[in-house]
Amino acid sequence: MLTILAAGSVFFPGLFLLSKQCLKSIPALRWSEGDAVIVSARLVSSVQAVMASSAGYIIASSCEDIIEDQHWLTSTYIMFAVPYFVYDIYAMFMCYWYKLRVKGHEEASAAPQHMSSALTSYLRREFLMVLHHVVMVTVCFPVSVFWRQGKGDYFQGIMFMAELSTPSVCLGKILIQYKQQHTLLHKVNGALMLITFFICRVLLFPYLYYAYGRYASIPFHMVPFSVPWHCNLGAALLMAPQLYWFSLICRGALRLFTGTSRSRRPRSSTAAPKESQMGGGGANGYSTRSTEHELATH
Repeated sequence: MLTILAAGSVFFPGLFLLSKQCLKSIPALRWSEGDAVIVSARLVSSVQAVMASSAGYIIASSCEDIIEDQHWLTSTYIMFAVPYFVYDIYAMFMCYWYKLRVKGHEEASAAPQHMSSALTSYLRREFLMVLHHVVMVTVCFPVSVFWRQGKGDYFQGIMFMAELSTPSVCLGKILIQYKQQHTLLHKVNGALMLITFFICRVLLFPYLYYAYGRYASIPFHMVPFSVPWHCNLGAALLMAPQLYWFSLICRGALRLFTGTSRSRRPRSSTAAPKESQMGGGGANGYSTRSTEHELATH
């Protein structure tokens, strides 16, 4: 167990540092520190999402009995991924820190000048995402590894596949970072993000109830009354932020497909410093202000 935790603790920060160094040192790129940090954070988030989704598919497809069947990958990947959520809190802060340092940024006049004040500002702005990550480590991890007692690996695998929406979120933020909001790729990616988020994160919990109802021969509407109360509470607490983030995505998508088509294509700004092309938000990209703005300008 400790070996797997240690592997995750090395893998995710190591991938971030390796990616950042490559983006800064490859002659064809030579990106600034801020650009390299933001893109590297989103690359790591996407890699983790692909790994989690792949593990989830393998687990779910191997479980014929959705309650009793077990797969070794379930607990293994949970322990491997726990350090990611700790690392990602740091990565989101670094993205926020470099965003505040960009000259000409809309918040530059109010940007904190010291790391401590920047940290306070970051925790206020990204409170929901930080809380989500802390809960994943302090609550979901022990519940998934110890409290389940090996039951329900199928449901755990399905929940892993919620990460399928993350790569499109990360790509959208990179496109914004390089002022590509006017491109077809940005609009296609925005539609893909809307669809995958809805299927993988909003419909996820109703599907879990449906799957259990079919397994136990219980009508769908009776499932909440047939499972322990703490299962309903946990599902409600996990689903609530997904609904909130999805509402922001929908509002941004509406603005993207109804507003930006009437706006002019951004002018070329070859004279502007490269650092001014940096977008805002966290590594996973569901910040309360930036998500809505980014599907509009994203």
